[in-house]
Amino acid sequence: MAQPDNKKFFENLTGAGKAIAVLTSGGDAQGMNAAVRAVVRMGIYVGAKVYFVHEGYQGMVDGGDNIKEAKWESVSSMLQVGGTVIGSARCKDFRTHEGRLKAAHNLVKRGITNLCVIGGDGSLTGANLFREEWSGLLAELVQQNLIDEEAAQKYSALHIVGMVGSIDNDFCGTDMTIGTDSALHRIIEVVDAIMTTAQSHQRTFVLEVMGRHCGYLALVSALACGADWVLIPEMPPEDGWEEKMCQKLSAKRAGMKRLNIIIVAEGAIDRNNQPITSEHVKNLVVQCLGFDTRVTILGHVQRGGTPSAFDRILASRMGVEAVLALLETTANTPACVVSLCGNQSVRLPLMECVQMTQQVQKAMDEKRFEEAVRLRGRSFENNLRTYKLLAHRKPESELPHSNYNVAVLNVGAPAAGMNAAVRSAVRVGISEGHKMFAVSDGFEGFYKGQIKEVKWADVGGWTGQGGSLLGTKRTLPAKYIEKIAEQMRKYNINALLVIGGFEALECLLQLNEARSHYEEFCIPLCMLPATISNNVPGTDLSIGADTALNAIVETCDRIKQSASGTKHRVFIIETMGGYCGYLASVGGLAAGADAAYIYEEPFDIRDLQSNVEHLTEKMKTSIQRGLILRNENSNENYTTDFIYQLYSEEGRGVFDCRKNVLGHMQQGGAPSPFDRNFGTKIAAKAMQWITKKLNESYRQGRVFANTEDSACLLGMRRRAMVFQPVVQLKDETDFVHRIPKEQWWLKLRPLMKILAKYKTSYDVSDSGQLEHVALNRPRESEVSAAI
Repeated sequence: MAQPDNKKFFENLTGAGKAIAVLTSGGDAQGMNAAVRAVVRMGIYVGAKVYFVHEGYQGMVDGGDNIKEAKWESVSSMLQVGGTVIGSARCKDFRTHEGRLKAAHNLVKRGITNLCVIGGDGSLTGANLFREEWSGLLAELVQQNLIDEEAAQKYSALHIVGMVGSIDNDFCGTDMTIGTDSALHRIIEVVDAIMTTAQSHQRTFVLEVMGRHCGYLALVSALACGADWVLIPEMPPEDGWEEKMCQKLSAKRAGMKRLNIIIVAEGAIDRNNQPITSEHVKNLVVQCLGFDTRVTILGHVQRGGTPSAFDRILASRMGVEAVLALLETTANTPACVVSLCGNQSVRLPLMECVQMTQQVQKAMDEKRFEEAVRLRGRSFENNLRTYKLLAHRKPESELPHSNYNVAVLNVGAPAAGMNAAVRSAVRVGISEGHKMFAVSDGFEGFYKGQIKEVKWADVGGWTGQGGSLLGTKRTLPAKYIEKIAEQMRKYNINALLVIGGFEALECLLQLNEARSHYEEFCIPLCMLPATISNNVPGTDLSIGADTALNAIVETCDRIKQSASGTKHRVFIIETMGGYCGYLASVGGLAAGADAAYIYEEPFDIRDLQSNVEHLTEKMKTSIQRGLILRNENSNENYTTDFIYQLYSEEGRGVFDCRKNVLGHMQQGGAPSPFDRNFGTKIAAKAMQWITKKLNESYRQGRVFANTEDSACLLGMRRRAMVFQPVVQLKDETDFVHRIPKEQWWLKLRPLMKILAKYKTSYDVSDSGQLEHVALNRPRESEVSAAI
């Protein structure tokens, strides 16, 4: 019997007759504009009226011109702008009953009963209170003859959906808040710059970052730059920390390190809840060690600047999900917040999240610091655990002794974040008691014997380096399998960690097949996906893809800006990716492209003609620029040159064209904070798995592992990090075109089309389930290395 089709499509939902207001409140955060743009365009797309509320709740209370209807063109060219263009203000009036009464009157006058609030926990708590009081406020307005009974009946329910815009990432229930990734970009840019000057003068730098009640920015930036010490409010240092910190800094200098970096969250405290200031830390270092020490307070730099690719995509996805939630809400649906769990957008009850966020502060006030870390969520907990593992080297006497030798190598094209993964693997391996070996130039170096032992200090400062410091080649092992086996015997390699792209998967499959002839390969084999193309099966994300996306988005912003003030212009931009359209599609969503041509979604001359006509119509409005992305292998006949010439000819008299091939700039540069942390955490998890497998497979004085589950790829699938046997991934892979047969990001393509005003189908079957904030601790085997 045929299964019923339970798919749910966005176009079957209608916003006709509904009015949605969008406001930004509290502190600004990069990416808020992307969220506003998505709400406005999605709302208009489904037939609803959408209103801007300028200056946050203050604008809602004051009314008048502060509440304006938004048009499609109102949100053009705001995707790349930091802050919030509709303004934000902290409003005392809204905290009073009279203020909320005025706000209710201003909304009812315009028929608005759907509110999308982008802000922190204070803004969202205020929105929920407003919703709870709504019927009482309407009754008061009727009594005062400001509205009639009919209006009170018609607008009897207020629906609220929240999106968390906060650079501090201090809201429980979501892995990342809008603005956090961009703030990390600002911090890491500064840290990378400071490291060069600190190195020149052998200085110690104390950096103070934002985070009055939350140490996320301090912790993750410390993880991303390999800081020597970090101070955060959730986990104050043990008593006597001053001496320990100075000992560590002194040991680093004795080990020929020319600089020290200490990161302090502005809300850092000691075990007695007394503040630890950056100035106090500086004085401590100067008095105890006499080091030349400087303090840098980053301040509002962290809030400013252009949003990162991650924040634009996150905010666009959240904005669309928020409109969906408002369309589906009923009078009995609790106010919800749209959040991110792993790689999935979810809806959670707003007040559950707010209450858990408040519990964190309560736990800190009561000195229950372990509890505070647990309440912050799995992502925070994992970051802290990984930082402790990598930053503080145990004395030799305290290290376990395993007698195992583990080799690490890079395979395929270089990807930003590979070095962070190698550093993490080496240091975790040493902490687990293994001898770590680095192989230069992939399997080509392996068969030539370019293998050497690496120590803890050898990988210092690797986190922020782009490319591959070990060297990487595309050579596959099959041709040299005997020589490689010989080197495995020579160095007594008991486990192998391969970091690379599609070639790394092919290598692992070949090594797995060679097990029947060579016992040397009957050992734990693990692969970490690292490629800018993000074309590896078994994972939603690869190390390096985020850095490449940021390079594409930054370049698209500059290219679009080059046409400002000129006549109408369309840019055709070619991206890398082989046959995988990830960079073109997700880059297109983040850069506000009108179309992205990819291999996975075949197109013909009629599609090209339709796109030209669409752009011609668009150019008749106030919109002056168009952006088209094309994946390098999207079609062998419709080349970038062909599309450029077609658009130039068909758009003659309406717009002119320019083309750009981005090329290898997508592969270079320093890794983004996301890639540094992803590489660091995924490698730490892989090494712990290798240790477990080594202990399980050690028999009669040697390691022997030849089962399917001893040759795995560690990837991120939806909400969790999963080890998958590479043999099982064969069926999921198109080896001819070197892409997975199913790719999650294809579901984001309709989003880009809708936001560019194309009529399209959008499957929203995954949306709509209101979940609950989970507090239960997962089993160790299930702990996710969430980003």
